[in-house]
Amino acid sequence: MACKFYECGGKLVIQRVNEADATGKTTAIIYRCNITTMKDIRNLDLNLLKALDALLDHRNVTRAAARLGVTQPAMSGMLTRLRDTFDDPLFVRAQRGIEPTERAQALAIPLKQVLGEVGALLQPPVFDPATASHHFTIASTDYALRAIALPFLATLKRLAPNIKVALVLVNDTQMLSQLERGVIDLALVSPEYTCPDLHARKLFDEHYVCVVRQDHPIIRRQQDLTLERFCELDHALVSYTGAGFRGATDEALEKMGKTRRVTVSVKSFLIVPDLLRASDMVSILPSRLVTDLAGLAVFEPPIAIAGFTKMAAWHERTHRDPAQRWLRQLLFDICFDNHAQCMAGPADKAGAPDHMSGSAP
Repeated sequence: MACKFYECGGKLVIQRVNEADATGKTTAIIYRCNITTMKDIRNLDLNLLKALDALLDHRNVTRAAARLGVTQPAMSGMLTRLRDTFDDPLFVRAQRGIEPTERAQALAIPLKQVLGEVGALLQPPVFDPATASHHFTIASTDYALRAIALPFLATLKRLAPNIKVALVLVNDTQMLSQLERGVIDLALVSPEYTCPDLHARKLFDEHYVCVVRQDHPIIRRQQDLTLERFCELDHALVSYTGAGFRGATDEALEKMGKTRRVTVSVKSFLIVPDLLRASDMVSILPSRLVTDLAGLAVFEPPIAIAGFTKMAAWHERTHRDPAQRWLRQLLFDICFDNHAQCMAGPADKAGAPDHMSGSAP
């Protein structure tokens, strides 16, 4: 059963809505009063409504006071305030306790409904991934799309099949504003792109590996990839500007008095594996990018190259939301599980990924 509240002819009408009875009627007027007799709702204390509900249930001031954990004089005081608020006696003395007036009886059902709805507002929302139909937007680099988003989405679709996820490229100059405005819910970035205004958590430390095609000449000849051979090979490098031919590897080589041959520069990591399969080129790539990719040989580079850390960042606006918290925890768990499966290698926390600042090793 539900109740409707509306004004009609200067009166407040409370209308009960039921299923159709034998006569075909579905509604009944259960109370009407002059609106001018009602007090300003801004002065209405919610505790008074709870007191009225207790009085209606027990029809005894002492028992109603015990239910609310107040003294009998305090309950009598609340009844006085209720009478003033509703401009009605509400209860009259009877042989056993008190009896409600017609006004009080008419308020009983809508009062239960209002208190129930207020109580629901105060309860934390319940999130059930199996039935949820939320929509999330995650911003990331193309590297994170392959290394993080793919295993994350595979698990997400199994646990929460109705959740929709939009994956967009991160815009580091707009990221904070987008998180504040709810344009994106989560950003997968490097530490330098987080800030004190955001919540952030480390996902993992990444290291770089050397990658060639599986039947590359150095593999067929079972040759060791010495530093000299490494420098002689043609290299592919990732540059988000599309024109960079220098990265962290070149800086490390320069300190040793060495140089390499960078002959191809691309804007996306995702094209590099196909480029390597079709040529004798070599590339220095993040290890998670090439995990389980067919047709490629992966090994440690002949020179130490600083790795990087990947972070998840989000705004205070979504920090306590149950759905957002569940999504983030799933992401954390996936990254932790994958970390144990990744190729072992030293993670150098001192550096940041060149691909976030315009180029990659």
